[in-house]
Amino acid sequence: MVDHNETFYRPENFILIGVPGLEDIQFWFAIPMFAMYALTILGNSVVLCIIMPQETFHKPMYLFLAMMSMIDFVASATTTPKILCIFWFSSREINFNACLAQLFFIHALSMMESTVLLAMAFDRYVAICHPLRYTSILTNPTIARIGVLAIIRGSFLMAPAPLLIRRLSYCRTNIISHTYCEHMAVVKIACTDTTINQIYGITVALLVIAVDIICVTVSYCAIVRAVFRLSSRAARHKALGTCGPHICVILISYIPALFSFFAHRFGHNIPLHIHIILANLYILIPPMCNPIIYGARTKEIRDRVVIIFQELL
Repeated sequence: MVDHNETFYRPENFILIGVPGLEDIQFWFAIPMFAMYALTILGNSVVLCIIMPQETFHKPMYLFLAMMSMIDFVASATTTPKILCIFWFSSREINFNACLAQLFFIHALSMMESTVLLAMAFDRYVAICHPLRYTSILTNPTIARIGVLAIIRGSFLMAPAPLLIRRLSYCRTNIISHTYCEHMAVVKIACTDTTINQIYGITVALLVIAVDIICVTVSYCAIVRAVFRLSSRAARHKALGTCGPHICVILISYIPALFSFFAHRFGHNIPLHIHIILANLYILIPPMCNPIIYGARTKEIRDRVVIIFQELL
């Protein structure tokens, strides 16, 4: 049932308790969560159904949006169904290996999405600062290579996590005060030295979040400088308008991620249930909002959605 000796114990299952201190009312949390999950599946499915079959949408901005929708779709399916089972049916057990798999996919997909957001910032930079070279720089083969790079980057950086966790002993408890298998939540309950795991977590966060935020900031500084060099006010407004959806997506993606990162390491005074609720919103809100933001702000997608619904009706 378990592998153990005098100093090592690995449980067969972990127990995910949900939102600590709010177990009696978390049943009701599942109702808005289910609605958000349904909107996530619907919104991202619509985006993929619009972009993938239509060659007119096979342009850099739309292809990056399709990549993001695929990532959001898989990421939501990795976590939300299990959370709903915890809230509605008190199905709290998760197999040790299934927990490691969930942990891997949650964080690897987040890194892939961060890479796509960085690529979208580069897309806006080229479109505004080097418009005459746009089609020669962002060709379809280049976009395909960026997609492959995003997958490799997320998978490679996250691959050590399950291996490092398997070397830990869980002799005190197998209860995780969370709704899903988040890296630091699993590491914290170990009873052996976790220094390597913590150094690894900080290093990966710096290699992804910090580097990507710096690169996105540099891109937008160049964009803003180029925009304010335009003589026409209408041209400036149009250029900045094309960046609006991307900036909104960046804010709803990075701000919760940064909060979760710092709360785990420095937020000892933050109530645990607040941290867990915000961690759940982090995996729910960006995948739900991304297709809505781009659908509402992108005329071509908005028009296509209207046509689809008119055909259905």
